[in-house]
Amino acid sequence: MKRWNEYLQGFLMNWPAKVLSLVLAVVVYAFIHYSTIGARSVTIPITVLLPERMEAQSLVPDSIDVEIRGDEHIIYLINPDSITAVVDFSKVEKEGITAANVILTHDREVFERGEITLKASPSSVRVLFGPRSDP
Repeated sequence: MKRWNEYLQGFLMNWPAKVLSLVLAVVVYAFIHYSTIGARSVTIPITVLLPERMEAQSLVPDSIDVEIRGDEHIIYLINPDSITAVVDFSKVEKEGITAANVILTHDREVFERGEITLKASPSSVRVLFGPRSDP
């Protein structure tokens, strides 16, 4: 019991200096870790899957901006052609404005190993659909 008490006293002795040292270490780590994170924006073509029974009456985008975030030494080595964007409206059955999320596909192994993230802008697409006009 006496030995346990000595450890506790040693741990609590000069506790403000120990807490300040820990906080300073976390701040230095965060600064170094996040100072090497960069962002790169690329424009890639988007594949839009339209429904067979409906017709798009508003503009359908043909490209989308993708933000690549990660280590600034790695993000510029990524080929934008390895990223594909798809928006699926194929299940739309009603007239009106419909929104669908942009789905980005890429080589997961490369992106996970390099701790790289992708973000589409905009993250969803809205299109106005009406009945198909057959000529």
